[in-house]
Amino acid sequence: MSTRSVILSTGHGLPRTIVTNDDLAEQLETSDEWIAQRTGIRQRRVCQEDEGSGSLSVLAGREALERSGLTATDIDMVICATVSGDFIWPATACRVQEELGITGAAFDVSAACAGFVYAMDVAASMIEAGRVTTALVIGVDCLTKQVDWTDRSTCVLFGDGAGAVVMQAAQNTDRGLLGSILLSDGSGAKHIWVEVGGTRNPFGSPQAEGKSRCISMNGKEVYRFAVKAMGDACEKVLEKTGLTAGDIDLFVPHQANLRIITAAAERLGLPEDKIYLNVQKYGNTSAGSIPLALHEAVVEGRLKPGMTVLTVGFGAGLVWGANIIRW
Repeated sequence: MSTRSVILSTGHGLPRTIVTNDDLAEQLETSDEWIAQRTGIRQRRVCQEDEGSGSLSVLAGREALERSGLTATDIDMVICATVSGDFIWPATACRVQEELGITGAAFDVSAACAGFVYAMDVAASMIEAGRVTTALVIGVDCLTKQVDWTDRSTCVLFGDGAGAVVMQAAQNTDRGLLGSILLSDGSGAKHIWVEVGGTRNPFGSPQAEGKSRCISMNGKEVYRFAVKAMGDACEKVLEKTGLTAGDIDLFVPHQANLRIITAAAERLGLPEDKIYLNVQKYGNTSAGSIPLALHEAVVEGRLKPGMTVLTVGFGAGLVWGANIIRW
């Protein structure tokens, strides 16, 4: 008897504050037109002092739990994909667990903007192996707390947000996570990173002097990598599952840049009506991007039971990967 990891429900968590391109233009040498033409972004959500990855994760997790019809006692494990947790340690998942009254395992996955793709595969693997029955999987990042707001090459790109899914074991079904591809190339780590704050360059240490506490990015290299990686991961996961692009009902990519998404869709031959986009509203929410988009697609009626969904993400590491899910 085969076991599949089926998605029961979704949830989301967003900061209260909306920052538009026009708002940024008041303090930077930029404009709504300049940002939108290069990225597709029109606005983003930005956390205030009392908001962060923990609070957004709790919002997303609580909604996903409520929409699933389950209770906290039904959840065996919480996985939180993030590179911007409330603290260096402990894991953000531990805060979510405590706030929602869940017991069992709780840990974070660090794979930047591909974090949710990685976390979904970890959860599915444990469910299919019989180690757990039900998991709450959250993707969240608050990278506006890590950007240099005077650097228009990075600060215009990022927003804050969280998305969550409840995954559960199911027998003899064609639904669930059909397959994943997880990939990484550590030689590209230098192209997007935060140098200060870890054990190599601790805050306030002599070795941290002259290094940035904010996100540093080689935009040209990251863009070149992203265009190739998106199509590469999609093609590999389609081959792995024995499907073709024609079998995909909805394409839900990491929402980093409209031009990157369009290039990947064209490579796969996917028509515009099969692509889900919300980059214009939220910008790049890193690990929160894909689950937030999945949630909105469900709410809008664009993602329904039985549909086959292709997700793909890429980010710092450099990491990339894709999932195919039958909803």
